Amino acid sequence: MGIAINLTNLTHHIPVNKDLNLALLEDASLRIKAAEQVAIVGASGSGKTTLLSILAGLEPLQSGELAFIKQQVVLNSGDINQHSGFVFQQFHLIPELDALNNVALPLKLKGDKQAFEKARNWLFKVGLAERADFSVSKLSGGEQQRVAIARAFVSEPAIIFADEPTGNLDEQTAEHISQLMLQCCRETKATLVLITHNQALAEQLDTVYKLEHGRLQLCS
Repeated sequence: MGIAINLTNLTHHIPVNKDLNLALLEDASLRIKAAEQVAIVGASGSGKTTLLSILAGLEPLQSGELAFIKQQVVLNSGDINQHSGFVFQQFHLIPELDALNNVALPLKLKGDKQAFEKARNWLFKVGLAERADFSVSKLSGGEQQRVAIARAFVSEPAIIFADEPTGNLDEQTAEHISQLMLQCCRETKATLVLITHNQALAEQLDTVYKLEHGRLQLCS
């Protein structure tokens, strides 16, 4: 079961200098249903990544309210990383490790004795079973992002946060990776919050928000 996200009246400032703060987000609110796929679009520098980082618990909430709800139970927002996976634009894989160990790492850190079995299963799902023993530094950009997707899903998260996951890929590879990620979310019923510049990709999701001048607008 996915996790619903309720964000209300978020305002977030960043310091410009010692005497001036810039309001990056102004009174931003959104409602995401469990298992819903949501895209957030907007110009570069509009605050999309900051918003995603706040939702994912990577940056503190300065003002407003943020609630995560699973089966009518409100979860501790400070522990949301235990229920979520993250797909980054830059992959953030460990180059010294092979694909299998990169995917298994989140489970190994939790002491899961089935870490490698689950990791192999997810590498199979993303079409990289034969690359399990390859150093990730030897893989193509598209293959590295598939490893990153497998790593994000291996813990069976209720939420996937994705920040421009295809931004460094060519158009054909980006399309393949996008469809793979959406398929994984549908199969696992994970809630998806996706930052993207790709309007065609955004329109494939259930809901699209546009972030402009610090405010979130629900697109029709």
